[in-house]
Amino acid sequence: MTMSQRRKTDARRPTLRMVAERAGVSTATVSYVFSGRAGSDGSGVAEATAARVMAAAEELNYRPNTAARAIRTGRSGMVQLSLHMLSDPWSLAVADAVNTEANRHGLTTLILADGDWHAALDRVESDVAYLDGVGLDEQAVGKLHDLVRRGQRLVVFSEQLDPEGFDVVRSDAIPGCELAMDHLLERHTAIGCLAAEGAVRLAPTQVTRYTPYVEKMAAAGIDVDPSWTETYAETQASAFAAAVRLLSGENRPEAIYATTDFAAIAAINAAHMLGLRVPHDVAVIGVGNTPDARLIAPTLTTVGPTDFYERQARIIIDRALGADDSPGRLHEFAWSLFPGASTDLDAPASR
Repeated sequence: MTMSQRRKTDARRPTLRMVAERAGVSTATVSYVFSGRAGSDGSGVAEATAARVMAAAEELNYRPNTAARAIRTGRSGMVQLSLHMLSDPWSLAVADAVNTEANRHGLTTLILADGDWHAALDRVESDVAYLDGVGLDEQAVGKLHDLVRRGQRLVVFSEQLDPEGFDVVRSDAIPGCELAMDHLLERHTAIGCLAAEGAVRLAPTQVTRYTPYVEKMAAAGIDVDPSWTETYAETQASAFAAAVRLLSGENRPEAIYATTDFAAIAAINAAHMLGLRVPHDVAVIGVGNTPDARLIAPTLTTVGPTDFYERQARIIIDRALGADDSPGRLHEFAWSLFPGASTDLDAPASR
């Protein structure tokens, strides 16, 4: 191979040394940054240096050899997210926060939507897997324990499971749902409910997000019109159709308690389509405190935990990096009310 050919090859395939020279650091520093350890525990490479290395790598279009790194370190550099409803603003916010935190440490995020997470983790190695919507049945719990026995790090979002060799993120929605109903009951009596089909179906025997609606209305002595409850499947189109039905009835409610933020946003859009003013013709409150709540007009009043997405992302990435070597911990998030314009009757009415 001639010198000219070597130069062309080097131009096509940038090396660790080239990144080090461009960033003005040693090759060891570059290797340390791409190991994902830089700044993870307050020691090691400074964040400014790590940022300079990443910028140099981006300029040179350098990509680390992940297969070689996996053999050397025992880590894949992969974070896997299993999200049962990717179109939900909640899931999108989780994915965005984790991906942002993963990028800071040179990790890659893979998303599995509506799939068999156990089979996927069999096929793709990951440093940590985040599971949303894990069932409580014996088969689902058995799959979790199988993965733990094989050394897979797991972070599970669940309001019922306890940590058994894996982390559990618990964010109990029911107290938040009660806050939402209390907020509406301060100004309204004719309150309707947009609820997920499963929540209504399970409510007679289990506590669901529909339960606070039933109990709070009963405690207030309000006779609930059966037409005030509409159910939706887990799609935005279904939630919108349910909201249109709810707002088109003869005895239309003056406020709506929606069991998710995406259903509440669908209700605001449905109200706009029907020529109704929010909140003066119909007030709307959601559940989840998703970023989309602040992007809709009027802004959505919602309930949820504070800084949930960023804090949860750090828990997940700490597990991926091995910063937390405990066998599994419970991480609890309390809920609060986040007032928006969608329930503010004192604001000037829009046309």
